[in-house]
Amino acid sequence: MALSLISRGTYTLLLTCLIFISHLCNGFYLPGSYMHTYSPGDKIFAKVNSLTSIETELPFSYYSLPYCQPSGGIKKSAENLGELLMGDQIDNSPYRFRMNVNESVFLCTTRPLSEHEVKLLKERTRDLYQVNMILDNLPVMRFANQNGLKVQWTGFPIGYSPSKSEDVYIINHLKFRVFIHEYEGTGVQIYGTGEEGMGVISTADDEKKASGYEIVGFEVFPCSVKYDPEKMAKIHQYDEVPSVNCPMDLENSQVIREHERVSFTYEVEFVKSDIKWPSRWDAYLKMDGARVHWFSILNSLMVIFFLAGIVFVIFLRTVRRDLTRYEELDKESQAQMNEELSGWKLVVGDVFREPNNSKLLCVMIGDGVQILGMALVTIVFAALGFMSPASRGMLLTGMIILYLFLGAGAGYAGVYLWRIIKGTSEGWRSVCWSIACFFPGVVFVILTALNFILWGNNSSGAIPISLYFILLSLWFCISVPLTLIGGYLGTRAEPLTYPVRTNQIAREIPERKYPSWLLVLGAGTLPFGTLFIELFFILSSIWLGRFYYVFGFLLVVLFLLVIVCAEVSVVLTYMHLCVEDWQWWWKAFYASGSVSLYVFLYSINYLVFELQSLSGPVSAILYLGYLLIIAIAIMLATGTIGFITSFLFVHYLFSSVKID
Repeated sequence: MALSLISRGTYTLLLTCLIFISHLCNGFYLPGSYMHTYSPGDKIFAKVNSLTSIETELPFSYYSLPYCQPSGGIKKSAENLGELLMGDQIDNSPYRFRMNVNESVFLCTTRPLSEHEVKLLKERTRDLYQVNMILDNLPVMRFANQNGLKVQWTGFPIGYSPSKSEDVYIINHLKFRVFIHEYEGTGVQIYGTGEEGMGVISTADDEKKASGYEIVGFEVFPCSVKYDPEKMAKIHQYDEVPSVNCPMDLENSQVIREHERVSFTYEVEFVKSDIKWPSRWDAYLKMDGARVHWFSILNSLMVIFFLAGIVFVIFLRTVRRDLTRYEELDKESQAQMNEELSGWKLVVGDVFREPNNSKLLCVMIGDGVQILGMALVTIVFAALGFMSPASRGMLLTGMIILYLFLGAGAGYAGVYLWRIIKGTSEGWRSVCWSIACFFPGVVFVILTALNFILWGNNSSGAIPISLYFILLSLWFCISVPLTLIGGYLGTRAEPLTYPVRTNQIAREIPERKYPSWLLVLGAGTLPFGTLFIELFFILSSIWLGRFYYVFGFLLVVLFLLVIVCAEVSVVLTYMHLCVEDWQWWWKAFYASGSVSLYVFLYSINYLVFELQSLSGPVSAILYLGYLLIIAIAIMLATGTIGFITSFLFVHYLFSSVKID
């Protein structure tokens, strides 16, 4: 009866939510990396993303500055959940390209700059904000010389402030270089459909071989040019203008000054390239320091072998030796030996005593299973190439979708552990609701606090209210029902039974010279040693605008981290049992979960020494807020690994002991 009611109610809820989501998802798409082929002369319009800076981490809309606007008005591009959460705001722009046509054209002349616009331009320039432009889904790339080295950047600066001058100059002339690859295909007729590029398969037998061009590279060389506004006012948009030789001296550069009118121009040069379309992202994804990644893996392997040796000694030399001796004795000798027992054998009647805050432990284990599953599946798919950087926001969108659907696993794991601890299914619904609300609730509170900061600074990175409702709807319609379904399945599964009985009176734990939590916190240094090098590259990718695409290394590091967390937790649990400390449950969780503390401390170290240019308390608060979410997720995932491994170890250990 109860099953039919639950199934009927769950079915109705899921059906309602699916209808709602089907309408909701019409506003989102996963930007694909399908090939666009253009005919000569086809018009292609570049798009602009949010202005970003490594100094403030506050993105702003491109049109928050007095730039030229499209004649048809500003139109936002469709964005997926990941792009919206990352603060991307992709708009159309007036920058027009004609396939394989080199030209130098006039764009527009602004009205006289107001005091507010001058102040804003100078602030954004001094904060090193970059303009992020996109052509055929490729971000614009810029090369600069720093200390004699050629450095690659995405985007170009708003302006610059020379060291010998107090003035600030705006970038108002762009020299674009578009690399194209000539495509030849049989039986395909190319239509000039602009940016969307459409190919139609022809059924005619006498169709000739068609040809077109693919965009495989997009570079820019920015400079500042002072124009006569009176002469430029007579020119119309997209009229030809003389080519400009960059760089210009300061006298011929456009200064940012009140009542000054700024003219914008650009040049386009198309260059044929041998790079084929599937390889066009290689230039963006070149990751230096491969030897460092290998060093990280070798370092992790050394830690694993060291801990594996300790576990080997515990299992084969200590535990098995004691068990063998114990089993070879007759009952009378065992009774005599029980009086002389020491170490872990003394806590046989207390080792499975219910821990403090058992419900919270079940909730954290359930959320940890959900986060760990999400991370593993996401990294595997990314390592296999399913989450291309060409699809902006797809990685984050995929993580959200996986997290929602893995609620079933979280509910099952949490309720299953609850049944083992309590011996009954009573209260499983409360456990499921707590699992569904715990981690999302923490993330919601932190993101809301950070969002108020972003709203206060008029940043485009602020999450819109509509997106809040979308995320809450997805959580309530997908994650919550699946968590309840998983929890119900957990009540129907056969629970693991304790191999020994628990005494009615708890055994007193001997006093120790040093607190046991000190050892637990110190244990986190070993898992941290396996991932801190990779953590540096990940933080650089997030906060310095670099591409991270060595997911193969990251997958290996994740597997090594799982092994190290398991080994550390088993060793620490055994050490606590040997000193007659039967309260091992939470310590097993935090022995491996404490790695999150070192991740957060390392993030602070990265903020102080690597992000020295980060300016203002607002940027620091945003940085620490986002890293706090990551640290909590790491604690739940790694703590779950350690606890499950330790529980299986303790269960095996005491199931081998004969108790009358």
